[in-house]
Amino acid sequence: MTIAGAVQLTAFLLVLLATVRPLGRYMARVYGGERTFLHPLIGPIERLMHRFAGIRPDDEFGWKENAIAMLIFNALGFIVVYVLQRTQGMLPFDPGRFPGVPPDLAFNTAVSFVSNTNWQAYGGETTMSHLTQMLGLTVQNFVSAATGMAVLVLFIRGIARHSAHTLGSFWVDLIRSVLYILLPLSVILSLGLVSQGVVQTFDGTRTIPFLDRVVDAGGADVPSQAIAVGPVASQIAIKQLGTNGGGFFNTNAAHPFENPTPVSNSLELLAILLIPAALCYTFGVMVGDTREGWAILAAMLVIFIPFVVLTAGAEQAGVPSYTGGGVGMQASPGQPGGNMEGKEVRFGIMQSALWATATTAASNGSVNAMHDSFTPMGGFVTLVMMQLGEVVFGGVGSGLYGMLVFVIVAVFVAGLLVGRTPEYLGHKIEPYDMKMASLLILIMPLLVLGGTALGVALEAGRSSITNPGPHGFSQVLYAFTSTGNNNGSAFAGLAANTPFYNVAGGIAMLVSRYWLAIPALALAGSLAAKKRIPASEGTLPTHTALFVSWLVAIVLIVGALNFIPALALGPLVEHLLL
Repeated sequence: MTIAGAVQLTAFLLVLLATVRPLGRYMARVYGGERTFLHPLIGPIERLMHRFAGIRPDDEFGWKENAIAMLIFNALGFIVVYVLQRTQGMLPFDPGRFPGVPPDLAFNTAVSFVSNTNWQAYGGETTMSHLTQMLGLTVQNFVSAATGMAVLVLFIRGIARHSAHTLGSFWVDLIRSVLYILLPLSVILSLGLVSQGVVQTFDGTRTIPFLDRVVDAGGADVPSQAIAVGPVASQIAIKQLGTNGGGFFNTNAAHPFENPTPVSNSLELLAILLIPAALCYTFGVMVGDTREGWAILAAMLVIFIPFVVLTAGAEQAGVPSYTGGGVGMQASPGQPGGNMEGKEVRFGIMQSALWATATTAASNGSVNAMHDSFTPMGGFVTLVMMQLGEVVFGGVGSGLYGMLVFVIVAVFVAGLLVGRTPEYLGHKIEPYDMKMASLLILIMPLLVLGGTALGVALEAGRSSITNPGPHGFSQVLYAFTSTGNNNGSAFAGLAANTPFYNVAGGIAMLVSRYWLAIPALALAGSLAAKKRIPASEGTLPTHTALFVSWLVAIVLIVGALNFIPALALGPLVEHLLL
């Protein structure tokens, strides 16, 4: 890593950490039903939505009722997005005159955006109408993110409460997440992005005349080029803030209309981690001890920072074969050095490496560089960040409740080692709790490794591989790692828009979202019903540096044990072949 890269990373982390406490405390006030500075403006809208939907803000429900509410709401969202895609050719706001989306792709995309994955097996500017982008995809960017946040808040209440049989209301927390958090932040970020040149218009294309003479394959003059535009800034803001990642354009945040300048890049990069980081402090406030939130955030950073350094170092070192061919790999005032394949010159290596690590850590999935063109070790990091379970920041809400499950596992294992009954924040950790935690940890590896095995065993899966050997295996492993963790990024070298990958990926996204959220709610219900256990001299403190180290070890060990054999067949052996 260069000195300039180290300065960029340090500046980014300092700005991120400066936002954690104010935003985290604000979100705690929102979920606690306390009055905030936005209540005079948004309160009437919230009350109107409650009346319209028949919601009583004071009603609370158990984990089963909240789980059913979540499933019903998301099922309705899936139906709306699917039908909208299939019928977009007959609907307005379709300046590109795009036909309806094929059934398998429409299924995959509807599942993708409802589950907060935003895996895109299509080119947005050549497939989706403006109506589908706005009414279908952008709306789901808001409510799928709010779903994860609502589940997290229910989970936190399960930890904070004792001898209780309710966790709150999914509907109330969902509305609060959208109105008080996601919408205001998106408006601010949208305006910031527009100021940098991100487009926001209802036009379909802009015809631009060429400055120089251009001819087609037949030698005829081509006077101009039609460039796709649309309502981009409004979608990009929530795609980053909600850890959605689905871009308006096929090349995502590498496209100059989505991410034109280093300033827009910095704003979008900060937005990716903004809410996941602040939610750690929200957790501390809601359980009555902010040290607990800081400890979890510290564990995330202890994992995140070394992997950023590893990615940046691998990309800055470049590819040995280039050096042998006379290509300079050293950074200089005239060129950035390293491996610039697939990267934008306006961002460079450090911003590309930082984005790649952040987007795979945070379940965001947007890209400002093509991960398929990273060095093997750079690709290794993007895979590992997802394979840890998307708990290093992770998706808004889902990342933190995933990390809290690892906290419970860490407490349980520590209790076994010292021969004491494991406890966490006044709750005794019992066999039922560990069964639910085990489901959350084991389902994802089964999805990823099982899907990868099918992808390389079946001709329908192998036919989409564009590179032979270990890199081709990495492409398939990455696809199922991404869908199986609700990330949505891709190596970009796999031809994923096929019936096999659309259906298999859609199933992986459904299972990884809802078969994890339901055990999380069941675990929250179990914890809430327990009587408080007073802390004693034998209680394991969960806010100390020792526990942070233990938690990091548990997360890394579980990830390594599950995926090292698969990684050895892909990026690790490819690195050795360099």
